[in-house]
Amino acid sequence: MMGLFSKSFDPETDLPDLSGNVIIVTGGNSGVGCAAIQYLARRGAKVYMAARNEEKAKAAIEKRPEGREEGSGGVHGEGAALGHRWLLTPFSIQEIAVVNYFSPYVFIRTLLPLLKRTAQEPDSDQLKLTSEGHRLPPNNCHFRTIEDFNREFKGELLASNKRYNFTKYMGVLHVKELQKRLNAEGAPIIVTAVHPGIVNTDGVQNFANSSGTFKAPLYSFIANAFFTSPEKGAYSTVFAAAAPEIREDPMYKGGYIVPPGKLGSVYPPTEDPELGKELWETTEKILADIGV
Repeated sequence: MMGLFSKSFDPETDLPDLSGNVIIVTGGNSGVGCAAIQYLARRGAKVYMAARNEEKAKAAIEKRPEGREEGSGGVHGEGAALGHRWLLTPFSIQEIAVVNYFSPYVFIRTLLPLLKRTAQEPDSDQLKLTSEGHRLPPNNCHFRTIEDFNREFKGELLASNKRYNFTKYMGVLHVKELQKRLNAEGAPIIVTAVHPGIVNTDGVQNFANSSGTFKAPLYSFIANAFFTSPEKGAYSTVFAAAAPEIREDPMYKGGYIVPPGKLGSVYPPTEDPELGKELWETTEKILADIGV
């Protein structure tokens, strides 16, 4: 039961042979996603990198030659917009919710038919990157209208962080609801939410550098001194994607994986089946209204 109790998971030594596995990693050109690709490819998996910037993706591939079909597979869906100013997109949804929640939702939904067709193969699963920030949602959360997704927290302390945490709360709710629906269908697919830890990614450094003349050096120093590296931050992601324990214990279904690769607890309201159903149904309505 290493995944539940051990603190020693190491993807370099503890992953099985992944030959024949097909894995898609979003946000794979840098940070946790890039590190996860390396670990998985070194064990023989065929890994597809999904990225928003083609040039950055090509540069990352050139630096990391490892792993350069239908069959068993997995999906790592990552949303990675950190705190920034509130901005409404042309879809009438705030930008951070589009990046951190709606985009991974649509990506996973699009691939679900393929995953269901290949689900009889071993090791078909998917995971979604989230954060301990999901424990800090606003009071009286509901997802009945599009306005409920656009909370600005205007005038509140650390408003940008609260918007980020709010989207991660949505992500955990989505994982729980998706797993419930897959279980009801009898689909042998495992969905997990993954917390990578407090990681010194490019996004963290960009956030630090945008914090102003006086705050930027301090924030950057804190990240460099105390945050973990993307290589270590990828441990829980890789564990969720490929460790044998995930398949062996049903407790991992809809579970929350924390570093370095163990089952953690979630904020209790994310276990609310009615709230998960409400999030799902309103998300589907919003996507239908914008033609997605």
